[in-house]
Amino acid sequence: MRAPIGHFDDARPAPDCLDILVAPVADAVRAWQGSVPAEQLIHVDTEPEWADTATFVEHYGPELLATSANCVVVAGKRGGETTLAACVVLSAARVDVNGTVRRRLGARKASFAPMDTATGATGMEYGGITPIGLPADWPLLVDSAVVDLPYVLVGSGRRRGKLILPGKALAELPGAVVVEGLGQG
Repeated sequence: MRAPIGHFDDARPAPDCLDILVAPVADAVRAWQGSVPAEQLIHVDTEPEWADTATFVEHYGPELLATSANCVVVAGKRGGETTLAACVVLSAARVDVNGTVRRRLGARKASFAPMDTATGATGMEYGGITPIGLPADWPLLVDSAVVDLPYVLVGSGRRRGKLILPGKALAELPGAVVVEGLGQG
């Protein structure tokens, strides 16, 4: 199979890769619902040491800079309560944590969650966190620019491997809210 974006030697439908996905991502692929069939979620094998954006696009195709997105875990705090959420923005953008995210979460303060918190709460590897398979009760803020992409590359839950899927599929994930201007830059 050929991936719809990028230059990858190994591209397969995610339902055929359940054994290499982390448990929460595999479970989400197994239970996949929505307008995009699960077979349109494509797993591509990638080298973990090439995970940083500049190196990644050098090896897998320059068009990926405009078609890849990062998923980051944020913590919003208000009155002693902490709410974890995930944000998905284009890789070339920064998440507006102190503005848009803080307001959306109704938090007094918002910041990126510590690595141990992000990996422990998601069951995913740092540098590979994906919006697919996150805890269902989490808010999932997705920048509208990501949803508008015909195909977007996101993490797979591991540093090795990525998922490619239609951007509109991210808007249908549990807890998803499409936000205009979530990413800056």
